[in-house]
Amino acid sequence: MAFVGKLLKPLRGALQLDQMKLYNLHKKQNLPITVDEAWAFLSSPKNLKTITPDYMGFNIISGAESEMFAGQIIQYIVTPVLGIKTKWVTEITHVKQGYYFVDEQRFGPYALWHHKHFIRPIKGGVEMEDIIDYKLPFGWIGQLAHPLLVEPKLKEIFDYRQKKLIELFGEFKS
Repeated sequence: MAFVGKLLKPLRGALQLDQMKLYNLHKKQNLPITVDEAWAFLSSPKNLKTITPDYMGFNIISGAESEMFAGQIIQYIVTPVLGIKTKWVTEITHVKQGYYFVDEQRFGPYALWHHKHFIRPIKGGVEMEDIIDYKLPFGWIGQLAHPLLVEPKLKEIFDYRQKKLIELFGEFKS
């Protein structure tokens, strides 16, 4: 038995994954609209459905009835993978009117989800920036799923969002 243990020791080390692995997604997009227009659209949770692919089955259950505020809890149902409906609860933790807001998952598919949304004026429009820090559940299984499933899915969702925003507001011309 000791012999088998010695043979497997290098393999165990090679397979050891970082249990605290955090991932980051960073996207920027310029649009030919004012800060006020961008803020009015992006800070309304009701508009999230518009910029989310239809196959995700995105539906707001509660919390989107009022203007965005720190402490706001919003509940959604999403169908991110294989038709499996998932409840997602986020809290708006920070809001600076016209500049940025932060949403954090309180319950849902991620072990951690921290999403910062920034809006900055630029010549001819606005720059929108999304910075998302996230951690997957299920330890090493989640880490193995990241490059195969999660990362491509998030890229697809944000690519869709970018195209939809261009459709809604026009293409930025520098």
